[in-house]
Amino acid sequence: MNDFIIMADSACDLPINIIEQNNIQYLGLKCLFKGNEYIEDCGASLTYKDFYKGIREGEMPTTSQVNNFQFQSAFKEIIEAGKDVLYLSFSSALSGTINSANIARSTILETYPKANITILDTKSASLGYGLLVIQACKLKSEGMPLIEIVQRIEETIPKLNHIVAMDDLQYLKRGGRLSGTAATLGTILQLKPMVKINDVGQLINYSKVQGRKKSINTLFKEFEERTVDITSESLIAISHSDCIEDAERLAKMIKEKYSINILINDIGCVIGSHTGSNTVALFFLGRNR
Repeated sequence: MNDFIIMADSACDLPINIIEQNNIQYLGLKCLFKGNEYIEDCGASLTYKDFYKGIREGEMPTTSQVNNFQFQSAFKEIIEAGKDVLYLSFSSALSGTINSANIARSTILETYPKANITILDTKSASLGYGLLVIQACKLKSEGMPLIEIVQRIEETIPKLNHIVAMDDLQYLKRGGRLSGTAATLGTILQLKPMVKINDVGQLINYSKVQGRKKSINTLFKEFEERTVDITSESLIAISHSDCIEDAERLAKMIKEKYSINILINDIGCVIGSHTGSNTVALFFLGRNR
């Protein structure tokens, strides 16, 4: 049985220390911001503070996926080192990145027909996706073979909840999930959109609440209603777009009632381009999404 490398793209929003500690092969999506193209690299080239400051000042960044040539190069390096590949991908319903990976895989197999390149659609994003990568790394460290890790991740995906409190309805309008009239009226009424990722990995608008405090409280309420099997070993995650105080307030609410670990990290530039600033997202396991 060959050793294998776990790969992920930057939409997983994992902090650099976890990526380095677990030897995760990391590929950055691209963000066009203020006329410059950045390959996402955990905030090294473009800091999150500068990015979200620009968004608050009216910048409208655009993003693009990892292309198949980048995947070919990464796959080839691993295969030539005599190792297999497990690539956990950003949701196919939100990005075409997985299509680039599949094209690259087909190309590599023409030269290396015995190469083992496994590509798994996580149907997840941000730290929800990141939690699946962490799970895969943990199982690998315990000696579990690649094929069994894939099975375990596939069992986890339908249970991984993504509940998101956004601050600005205009981003749902921009993404085609809300009419201009509804977005304008909601902004006047200080309505805050609540969104989630569904079973097929799509981001959907499911509710609106009035005011920031209520939107954070709604995240906690959703956690209490939907989470299962909470133990001291449970790992949940909170990501945020330059609003660490709100993320920490939510974490405190959860920790005061449950003794669990909580990973907090920034929403990266690619995800943040579509959610805007002041977004807080909560990720945890439930019976279903």
